[in-house]
Amino acid sequence: MNDCIFCKIVAGEIPSKKVYEDEKVLAFYDLNPQAPVHVLVIPKKHVTSALDVNEDNASDVAAVFSAVPKIAESLGVAADGFRLITNTGRHACQSVKHMHFHLIGGVQLSENIL
Repeated sequence: MNDCIFCKIVAGEIPSKKVYEDEKVLAFYDLNPQAPVHVLVIPKKHVTSALDVNEDNASDVAAVFSAVPKIAESLGVAADGFRLITNTGRHACQSVKHMHFHLIGGVQLSENIL
């Protein structure tokens, strides 16, 4: 997508503070962190949201889940736990229309999500 900010980050057109990168996945620090550890984990291939996962891009989304344990370990949150969230659509406040997962941790999180 030409106007997608995350696609521009993947392409190197916009800088980010990278945490992890492989051929299918990129993880970088969120600009508005909600906890001591708050990174965004994205498939490099543009997938708009969870509603758009299909047989053509499922392996790219699966690669995100394969990368998450490595990312959590490198950030020091694997042992104590973390939250992994994706927002889908307007009511969920999906601000960037490129599927992304918020990996949040480094502190005791509330049981309440709302």
